[in-house]
Amino acid sequence: MGEIKFWEANTMPLVTTTEMFKKAYAGGYAIGAFNVNNMEIIQGIVEAATEEQAPLILQVSSGARKYANTTYLTKMVEAAVETSGLPICLHLDHGDSFALCKDCVDSGFTSVMIDASAHPFAENISITKQVVEYAHDHGVVVEAELGKLAGIEDAVNVSAKDAAFTDPDQVQEFVEKTGVDSLAIAIGTSHGAYKFKGQPQLRFDILEEVGRRLPGFPIVLHGASSVPQELVAKVNQYGGSMPGAQGVPEDMLRKAASMAVCKINIDSDLRLAVTGAIREHFALNPSHFDPRQYLGPARDAVREVVKHKIVDGWQYARRTRRPRRHAPQSSVHGSLQDQYRLRLASRSHRCNPRTLRTQSVSL
Repeated sequence: MGEIKFWEANTMPLVTTTEMFKKAYAGGYAIGAFNVNNMEIIQGIVEAATEEQAPLILQVSSGARKYANTTYLTKMVEAAVETSGLPICLHLDHGDSFALCKDCVDSGFTSVMIDASAHPFAENISITKQVVEYAHDHGVVVEAELGKLAGIEDAVNVSAKDAAFTDPDQVQEFVEKTGVDSLAIAIGTSHGAYKFKGQPQLRFDILEEVGRRLPGFPIVLHGASSVPQELVAKVNQYGGSMPGAQGVPEDMLRKAASMAVCKINIDSDLRLAVTGAIREHFALNPSHFDPRQYLGPARDAVREVVKHKIVDGWQYARRTRRPRRHAPQSSVHGSLQDQYRLRLASRSHRCNPRTLRTQSVSL
């Protein structure tokens, strides 16, 4: 197989994840979803993806919205599309209310996540369905969550005792009743840089059962940073204190990507790259005070982390593709898969005239 080209024109509008996920699922790889907070992080991510001609999901948390302002972030992502020509999706990460999701849809986001997992199952369905109806009417796709990931990330703070694995018995009902486009599940990953106290373990049995019950449906992994130990060591070497920081081993992420996972979220690894580069720069150059002198190396560090994810990690966009393990096993599963394909087909022809969003991405 020759090198895969992701675009033909020099510029294109922001896209949704619809075509990305269809091709990722069929190809047995996952798309990287990288959290962004400022210009340098966006530039580092986009530079890496441009070098490797890979599609991107740039996601914004509620904390990032408060820090950088939604308009600034949206315009910087639009600039990234214009300068790179990449298929880029702008995604809201962990939206906790209909109002927040609506605001992001109205602001030009092409994908939103409604995280109502803190609510009872029936209420989670109700809130998610409300978001889905509004978003779909505006050509925007929706991610939801079942189960509760432990850890801390911006406004998300779930203690270990309150964390809960996803119940596979609930996933089919949830997807059917909400019409959601992708689903984040809890199989043992967690937010932050301290994901495991002992040996890393993920519940692949849950992921496999979810994939069996939702054939062809894209699954999302949150809290999936690998927390590279060389980055942790650099932070600690230059004055930081992160004892015991540990992430999800990349071989586990590769396995998840070979199953039903089509989107893997990365935030902590980028924070480590930025922090380590800045700490090192100040330690070696104590007289520097121009932000460009230390933010430039931080941007370069982000680029290298993202490039590794694309080339050597779990984003197999430029590699030989492997078939997914799951196929429809019954008429019930086949029916659900048919429903999902019909939704994808109908959405691929829907376009928001305000943003001229397109679903066509050649992966």
